[in-house]
Amino acid sequence: MRHVLIILLGALLTTCGVQPTLLEEVRALGELRVVTRNSPITYFIGQAGPEGPDYDLVRGFADHLGVRLKLVEVKRFGDLLSDVEAGRAHLAAAGLTVTTERARRVAFGPPYQQVSQRLVYHQGRKRPRSPADLLGKRLEVVAQSSYVETLTAARGTVPGLVWTEDPSADAGELLNRVARGEADYTVVDSNLFTIFQRFHPELRVAFNLTEGDAIAWAFQRRGDRSLIDAAAAYLAEVRASGQLAHVMDRYYGHKNTFDYAGTQKFLRDYQQLLPRYRKNFMAAAKRADLDWRLIAAVGYQESHWDPAAISPKGAQGIMMLTPSTASMMGVENAANAGQSIVGGSKYLWRMKQRVAKLSPDIPDQDRIWMALAAYNMGYGHLLDARALTKVRGGNPNRWVDVKETLPLLMEQRWYTQARWGYARGRETRLYVSNIRNYYDILVWLEDGPEDYQEPGQPGDAPVTADRGNTGRSGFSRDTDSLTASKSRG
Repeated sequence: MRHVLIILLGALLTTCGVQPTLLEEVRALGELRVVTRNSPITYFIGQAGPEGPDYDLVRGFADHLGVRLKLVEVKRFGDLLSDVEAGRAHLAAAGLTVTTERARRVAFGPPYQQVSQRLVYHQGRKRPRSPADLLGKRLEVVAQSSYVETLTAARGTVPGLVWTEDPSADAGELLNRVARGEADYTVVDSNLFTIFQRFHPELRVAFNLTEGDAIAWAFQRRGDRSLIDAAAAYLAEVRASGQLAHVMDRYYGHKNTFDYAGTQKFLRDYQQLLPRYRKNFMAAAKRADLDWRLIAAVGYQESHWDPAAISPKGAQGIMMLTPSTASMMGVENAANAGQSIVGGSKYLWRMKQRVAKLSPDIPDQDRIWMALAAYNMGYGHLLDARALTKVRGGNPNRWVDVKETLPLLMEQRWYTQARWGYARGRETRLYVSNIRNYYDILVWLEDGPEDYQEPGQPGDAPVTADRGNTGRSGFSRDTDSLTASKSRG
């Protein structure tokens, strides 16, 4: 029926001497067709359903147009642009870098993110300082990626530069190879490296091959710019409203606090300590209707899973409950791991319920971050932070705005305006960020990387680039479906 409607609309407009615009076609069809790929920086299936930065934005764009969103997932980089060129999709939303070669094939909308291309190496090896240091080394990159275009250009100054393009591997697999010593170097975008470095703390950035690359949606090249203009208006709107910042914070905001030594210790404690308490975390989280890995992440941030831990203020146990909180939650012995975990999970659930009652407009994942802040600094201080956020023109229902206000509770000119006074807000902001990082690592460790990586295509073989093979520009992202920060409840 929708296709019949398109035909009738087209016939009517053609009879009148007017060709329908692409925007009119989309609205008549009642559907926005978007081609994408499975990746932690684009689109993946999380606990609550579809997620990812590009997914959140294109879903909002479809709502903005008043149409349904239809996602088409492809396996290969080249299929993204091909589907747009052939008109099988209205646009491609897959973290696409704007490059000269791609701009010859498709039209790009306005950028909504910027990244840099990073040359990655193993910490235990000699750090390369320039492309010339890559000669004679095993450099592997994603096939048909924007990295190929960059490396091809680098050959102008380093003629002997050689690399391997593997069509069966994504960026996550190539980072694994560097971590295992199976490859010397690879190239990934800065947002991807930010995600994966937490799982491979031994990886380092040698240098950036590019800076400030624009990420944008790709549209079919045609004289009609109606859909591009509509997308530009939508992105301008979400940028002005703070929604774009909220999306970026949701997926990247907590990942910029990488601590090499801390991550290494966490990985050791995961092997040695967590098995003792895993069943306790699972049982308590089930009762509290929370993800057990979130409760475990809180426990690690609080005590490093040490049931004998005691703070200077008397908080005790794995979940570091104060005597008053322990009593309130029915915990008789805070040093007992099982009791402490049950009490802490009940208290976090209670904080989440109180936050939910503040406003129906608080997104579920933001309720979790605010509940964690209340768990750490006290519910009253969270109320103060929300109030100050509103005074400063921010949105008190968005964690991305509230977390920027938290450090102000340490400044006299601000905390004197607050009902509950001074609070170590900067510490609380880091507290929440750490828990989000620990949670993501636990998800990765528990589910296993094989659940996040797309298998290679049968029959594909690596193509080694030499002076006669310049490669072809394409999509520059991996396809690991890591569950980025999302609702835990």
